[in-house]
Amino acid sequence: MRDFQTIQSQTYDLIVIGGGINGAGVVRDAALRGLKTILLEKADFCGGTTSWSTRLVHGGLRYLEYFEFALVRESLREREILLHTAPHLVKPLMLTIPIYSDRSRPYWKIQAGMLLYDILSFEKTLLPHRMLPKKKFKQLFRHIDPDGLVGGAQYYDGQVAYAERLALENIICAEQAGATVLNYTEVTQLQRQEGRITSITCKDALTGEEFTVQGSDRAVFVNTAGPWVDKVCHSGVKNGQSAPIGEKKKIGPTKGSHIIVPPFPGAPETTLYVEAKTDGRPFFIVPWLGMYLIGTTDLRHQGALDSIKADNEEIDYLLTETNRILPTAQLSRQDVKFTYAGVRPLPNAEGKKPGSVTRSHILYDHTPEGVSNLISLIGGKITTYRQVGEEMVNKVYRKLGRSAPPCPTYKKLLPGAILPSDPRLEKALQDYRTTLPLATIHHLFDVYGAKALDILALTDEEPELAEAITPNLPDIKAQIIYAVQSEFARTLVDIARRRTSLAMHTNYGFDILPVLTDILSRYGGWSSAECDRQVEDYRAFMEANCIPDYAMATQKETQTVS
Repeated sequence: MRDFQTIQSQTYDLIVIGGGINGAGVVRDAALRGLKTILLEKADFCGGTTSWSTRLVHGGLRYLEYFEFALVRESLREREILLHTAPHLVKPLMLTIPIYSDRSRPYWKIQAGMLLYDILSFEKTLLPHRMLPKKKFKQLFRHIDPDGLVGGAQYYDGQVAYAERLALENIICAEQAGATVLNYTEVTQLQRQEGRITSITCKDALTGEEFTVQGSDRAVFVNTAGPWVDKVCHSGVKNGQSAPIGEKKKIGPTKGSHIIVPPFPGAPETTLYVEAKTDGRPFFIVPWLGMYLIGTTDLRHQGALDSIKADNEEIDYLLTETNRILPTAQLSRQDVKFTYAGVRPLPNAEGKKPGSVTRSHILYDHTPEGVSNLISLIGGKITTYRQVGEEMVNKVYRKLGRSAPPCPTYKKLLPGAILPSDPRLEKALQDYRTTLPLATIHHLFDVYGAKALDILALTDEEPELAEAITPNLPDIKAQIIYAVQSEFARTLVDIARRRTSLAMHTNYGFDILPVLTDILSRYGGWSSAECDRQVEDYRAFMEANCIPDYAMATQKETQTVS
């Protein structure tokens, strides 16, 4: 239960609005450094841009073209930190770039970029790049389109297959350090007095209950709402009247869409970083959890922010360009198993091409707009979220007029951090091999790291929870209960889409809903009416965000005929 009365009776040094990866990084850093902090997220944690990303932890090779050397250097340093502090979630990933004579990036340019990339990541523990002449490249990648091929390059970056869990572990760590964290809590008003925000009005999105969060005398408010940064700023209220903070638009959102397909003829063993043959737009073909994640697009977005879907044209574009780079693939709409789209909270840059807008982050101090204790984050990437947290908390301490303690997040491990060589994994394999398949135990450690031990403990208490959710996947029923009891999950979407990847593997998750609701009704306290409502909400979410329009139209035609 959420105790809003207790929250209203306290004051906070730092109030963070927005619980994506950057808000998670800020609240973790602040709590570890001793600030009394609260995090408020209007929907589910990491349910916005974080959840719709390409799931890479990378230095941003193409940022070199725009001379953003500082951003690349920062990203490469942060990549190395995450490989060590979250080794269960962030893992090395080999990328391959085919180079063609008729594309925008010639062989010499790629080679120069590779050399500079290695120089800027001088402390890395990953292998350096290698260039592949045409004959060697064609021998290794026999299915690649040979037309105009002159060679290729290979290098390492990182992948965070479960990006949502990276944010979640930061939030869990923050709560363990004393922070208050609330999802499904919308900030509806920023109360202003004499050039400062004094408190905020919030609404519980699940019950409609309203409550107030009070700032201390010198409290700082941080806006990490991503694409919704401007909306938060416009919720200012002074003397009971609307008083937006600043008139200038700060976010210029761009839309990025992805598709997920099963393995296909000619599918690469490494990630391909390629240029589209039609327009030169770079995109990725990424091996991901036994499937392939293909994306992303980069289009100006001016519509609604809460429900965004990959449109038919974007899906066809990604299919077409994949087939052109890998002619044996022959992918069609029928091969698409899942789609998703998100919005990048980039700085507003009218007139610029989406791909050329900086990916560097900006800590925007609203003092010139008449509010001295509000800082908004513009931009930000998964890779650099820890650095954002450090910078933001340093700035908060300056505004509080206090000396900032050293930042601990350079080396502090995330709660689930564990390596495959850890003796705890070997012991779990021995202890549970008679009740669970070895593949399932390994899967749990891949997803939850050291916290897999807590899930395994649930199966000791109730053996039924050791059963598979579906025969084709290694996930077990204990994960459902663990998501609700220990990971702030409050909906079926939270469980199937963000705490696990079940929705992407099982017909948009519809095939497993009966199992989820059965377990939640018997072990999670959900009523029959609540289960029915949740199923309807789940279906509405998938139709609004993930199921392609062409698939929806086909379903309707089939229903009409029948």
